Amino acid sequence: MIRFIIICIILFGFLILSIPVLIIEWIIGKYNPHFKDTSSLAIVNCAFRLILLVSGVKLTVLGEENVPKDCPVLYIANHRSYFDILLTYTRVPRPTGYIAKAEMLRYPLLSHWMKYLHCQFLDRKDLKKGMQTILASIELIKRGISICIFPEGTRNERDDEMLPFHEGSFKIAQKTNCPIIPMAITNSGEIFENHLPFIKPCPVILEYGSPIYPDQLSKENKKFMGAYCQNIMKEMLEKNKNLLDISE
Repeated sequence: MIRFIIICIILFGFLILSIPVLIIEWIIGKYNPHFKDTSSLAIVNCAFRLILLVSGVKLTVLGEENVPKDCPVLYIANHRSYFDILLTYTRVPRPTGYIAKAEMLRYPLLSHWMKYLHCQFLDRKDLKKGMQTILASIELIKRGISICIFPEGTRNERDDEMLPFHEGSFKIAQKTNCPIIPMAITNSGEIFENHLPFIKPCPVILEYGSPIYPDQLSKENKKFMGAYCQNIMKEMLEKNKNLLDISE
């Protein structure tokens, strides 16, 4: 419980104390948008790393060399925990926007930082607005900003299987032909969600798969790109679950 309280203090303290920083970043963005992108990324990453340190997560990263450094990518990941965002965001080599649920716009300061980081807000109840979010993400890829999406569409409450992937998520890669980077996150639910409200130290494996290029896929795999990518991630998760079982 102590870890949970400390992390809440860090989070709310960061949001309150960063109000002047938000203003400074806004001014910087008017004159040097690229510098604002990189500085906002660095500031938020510092806060995320501190939270991960307090949580006691023992993170093992595999395949990070698979992430291209010279172009934007579409990251896709399974989604079991709120900590999935922290675990993955602290590893990105370039500005990256996450696709989040529109409900996050309710939270002041937090939503401001998310906008600074090019996060897009998806209204899951409005197909038209959902398509606008996809189109905005395509434009960000074209500008050199990577995008991360959780194709299950929501946090999954089960450790043993993934929810079906939404095929519409992959329009971002199909329209830009950017590399798709699968991220398999194993055991993140054990940090917090499996025993609310306690935060417990535990091992987590984050594995990056080989880049998937849409134009190199077969016609069938292009048509069902979500299912194709999900099968790849299933293999990664099963392998890494076995690694955790062996280490324990």
